[in-house]
Amino acid sequence: MKISSLVTKTSKTIPGDELASNAQLLIKAGYLHKEMAGVYAYLPLGLMVIEKIKTIVRQEMNAIGGQELLMSTLQPRELWEITDRWDDKKVDNWFKTKLNNGTELGVGLTHEEPVVNALKDYITSYKDLPKKVYQIQQKYRNELRAKSGLLRGREFIMKDMYSFSIDQAQHDIQYEEIVAAYLKIYQRLGLGDLTFRTYASGGIFTNKFSDEFQFISPIGEDTIFIDEKLKVGVNKEVFNDDNLKKMGLHKNNLVEKRAVEVGNTFHLDSKYSDALGMYYHDQTGQKKSVIMGSYGIGISRLMGVITEHFSDEKGLVWPDQLAPFLCYLTFIADNDQQIKKTEKLYQDLTSLHIGVIYDDRFSRPAEKFADCDLLGIPIRIVINQKTIDDDQYEIKLRTKKELVYFNYQELLQYLKKKGE
Repeated sequence: MKISSLVTKTSKTIPGDELASNAQLLIKAGYLHKEMAGVYAYLPLGLMVIEKIKTIVRQEMNAIGGQELLMSTLQPRELWEITDRWDDKKVDNWFKTKLNNGTELGVGLTHEEPVVNALKDYITSYKDLPKKVYQIQQKYRNELRAKSGLLRGREFIMKDMYSFSIDQAQHDIQYEEIVAAYLKIYQRLGLGDLTFRTYASGGIFTNKFSDEFQFISPIGEDTIFIDEKLKVGVNKEVFNDDNLKKMGLHKNNLVEKRAVEVGNTFHLDSKYSDALGMYYHDQTGQKKSVIMGSYGIGISRLMGVITEHFSDEKGLVWPDQLAPFLCYLTFIADNDQQIKKTEKLYQDLTSLHIGVIYDDRFSRPAEKFADCDLLGIPIRIVINQKTIDDDQYEIKLRTKKELVYFNYQELLQYLKKKGE
């Protein structure tokens, strides 16, 4: 990609009503466009980051046997009436709409009912279980307040998984397998050290405790209490002596923190499978209930959290694995020698599939470097007269102040390793 071909540009201005620093930065850098409060369009660079987050999530879901599908956004009222959730006052942030004939529909909020309805004809025997399916999809919630950028949206991108088991013991195995996969995801995203598995309410899904995955951050909307040694947290909403006893935690070992929820997992028992007629027959031919779980990760919320966590006063600071491009390449002076050498390196990096964005503008170096910092590209490569004379390439990491110099082979070896 060349800067001159990029459809977006960096900006010094942001919408006057945008209060969240994650959205402010992403808008200034040209990653997002704000449509309205809680609703954002992902421009080319922003979509590249979102897709890299999706890829990490998808890889870990596939690694534990998850099968990807894609459910519809529009949902029939009848399904939700069967489970008594259509008019449930706890579900107070649901967008609903009507067809021209007056038929009421729900707009994708969660998919327990539709997934069961879609799969119940395929899960009929103990031989069909266990199973796990997931999707990565836009979700819609009619939030009363949406002032936190990507952290609380009315339209957002989510991965939701649903597990099906023959009994509670098999469900528990699947559940812990998915929890372990979640922890791998956060580690790969660079958030693992500050993400705590946290006891929480089951909300609209279950009367049991759920697990939240809470990322410690001063911008968090949630209050949790963490045991740093056990790497376990408790959400304030379930923080009382009786619950702590059930959890095997001691109040004296817990420290209060602010946090952002970046995932959740729920035990569903057979609430939805029974209601919608999903049963299996065991080895003796007896009809048995299917035990379910549901598991969510906010893809777009993760982008907001990563933006907030890794940014600095100059702009975005993407981890290597999430940046839209690994390298930012440019020249200093408008002369043929520098331009030719820069374009040759650009072609070489492109042919080697090393992500590079080439700033081919004839702009002041300070302007180019400021844009590189704002965009958050991990590695800056500069061609100037000194590097040409020394037959070297000048490298600066986004997170470091020092300049480093490599010859051509050293540079390629370094970039290949960084890109792995």
